[in-house]
Amino acid sequence: MTAQIRLPMKRRQFLKNAPLSAAGLLSVPVFANYQDRKDPTSVTKSLIKPLVVCTWNFKNATAKAWEILSNHGTSLDAVEQGVMVEEADPTNETVGLGGRPDRDGNVTLDACIMDKDGNCGSVVYLQNIVHPISVARKVMELTPHIILAGKGAEQFAYENGFKKTNLLTESTKKQYEAWKTTSTYETIINIENHDTIGMLAIDGNGDLAGACTTSGMAYKMAGRVGDSPIIGAGLFVDNEVGGATATGVGEEVIKTVGSFLIVELMRQGKSPQEACEEGVRRIMKKNQGRTDFQIGFLAINKQGETGGYCVHPGFTYSQFTNQGQTEQTVESYYKK
Repeated sequence: MTAQIRLPMKRRQFLKNAPLSAAGLLSVPVFANYQDRKDPTSVTKSLIKPLVVCTWNFKNATAKAWEILSNHGTSLDAVEQGVMVEEADPTNETVGLGGRPDRDGNVTLDACIMDKDGNCGSVVYLQNIVHPISVARKVMELTPHIILAGKGAEQFAYENGFKKTNLLTESTKKQYEAWKTTSTYETIINIENHDTIGMLAIDGNGDLAGACTTSGMAYKMAGRVGDSPIIGAGLFVDNEVGGATATGVGEEVIKTVGSFLIVELMRQGKSPQEACEEGVRRIMKKNQGRTDFQIGFLAINKQGETGGYCVHPGFTYSQFTNQGQTEQTVESYYKK
């Protein structure tokens, strides 16, 4: 259910109405907390930091990011090195090395990264490079551009010391050969033929960053790019408000500029949970009656509150704070 937002009482009127008594004094911190929710740019003493979350249960990724954060590293370093763990894992067939190929048998990767100052970098349709997230960071830091694509992105990677690597493993090659005998495409809920990893972090200084990386849909049309490397769709970070990332069928996320929408909803006063729920509802309003795809949103705000929501049950996210590592299962539009 969407929470109703009431306008806050003016401070002068509040103080006038509040009696100078113990009860009146106890009302002040309640009012302050209420104001903090209405003004997401304000940081309270209850700020949770450091913090890292990522889509799905990529525990090794959040553990690596937490290692960076707990050693006073930046949120930008944490999200980059966190998702790199999955990019380098050949058993993860949805990201980086070992990612499933497109219809022509080529593994093509997409990634983007965004820092606390709103700087961002992205690569799309990148081949032969294990760590597209690191190439995206180089684009952000070394060029006047935001997005590099295809052969241009690949050449830029080589010029900056990245090694050429065959990303197609024996396992994904065999799967591809088997697929060619049918040449059909079926979207499988909670797999979608890919599991994007989107990661959001707050460091010890209270600064946010985010990263998102994927090999995209398996057996997609050559040249297809989803939401993951698109700033505002698959990922968006505003250091005054919070950040959001997405997973699932990227075409539907792009249509609503989903991650940007969620951050803007948090700016207007919604919690991360409320914002994610509204993001999914916007998508489903345009897809009434459809049950054949999954979308999952994950968000954090400046105070360290987290939230997630999805179309179908089954979407989870991994979280790491000073209280330890947990896996969170989120609520869904279509209930169990």
